[in-house]
Amino acid sequence: MRPSTRRFRHRLAADAALLVLLASFAAPLVWLLLASVDAEAGLRVRMPTGPTAENFSAVLTDEITFTPMLNSLLLCGGATLITIVCAALAAYPLSRHRSRFTRPYLLGVLFATCLPITAVMVPVYGLFVRIDLIDTIQGTALFLATAQLPFAIWLMKNFMDGVPVALEEAAWTDGAGRFQTLVRVILPLMGPGLAVVTIYCFIMMWGNFFVPFMLLLTPDQLPASVSIFTFFGNYGQVAYGQLAAFSILYSTPVVLLYALIARRLGGGFALGGAVKG
Repeated sequence: MRPSTRRFRHRLAADAALLVLLASFAAPLVWLLLASVDAEAGLRVRMPTGPTAENFSAVLTDEITFTPMLNSLLLCGGATLITIVCAALAAYPLSRHRSRFTRPYLLGVLFATCLPITAVMVPVYGLFVRIDLIDTIQGTALFLATAQLPFAIWLMKNFMDGVPVALEEAAWTDGAGRFQTLVRVILPLMGPGLAVVTIYCFIMMWGNFFVPFMLLLTPDQLPASVSIFTFFGNYGQVAYGQLAAFSILYSTPVVLLYALIARRLGGGFALGGAVKG
């Protein structure tokens, strides 16, 4: 067999494997789009006999969509803001100051990311009951931020390490303090990295079901990740069409967030800092 023929067959096999992998990822998305406009949607991927907007009309109510989505935005948006602020303040000394305790501290943070959320849920629930944070949006947001903080610190530190120290020293020469340097120099320089951490934290919190399910008890405070249970009826009956329509609406904020920050992801750290000036 000629080498060219062998390479062609290897490439053909690789392309076929990639197509199979692509189909496995695309099939659920295709079902989601088709089922959302199918009044008789099931588990099978099929073209709707008559596309309709009945599923969207059924879920676009205050009880099913608008109130849970607003709760999710308040919960995840507030928790993401807390995470970013705390991660930046924690990553700055870890990135700029060398100490014999830095590595053990980072290893401890890394260990905290490995703990399953179910391992700490029982003591956290008991603590929240004692300090009257159970069934509150702010208490749940604090716990979500705490759960995402270890990995956010790791990401933030890695991005901060790429910011030149010389620019920071120039800001000190001009009379800026440490906090001013962090806010006005370092964070603008690592704009793409900050966007990555923000998107990652928001997406992880947006799809979290277990934490709000355990800590929020009032139905009016439940986020969309928990209210999706309303589409699963008794005895295994599921409103697949409405579930697909709600899933599309539920994914929209994350897609919009990525689209808004996509430009920041393509910029360089040095260029962003130079433009910021």
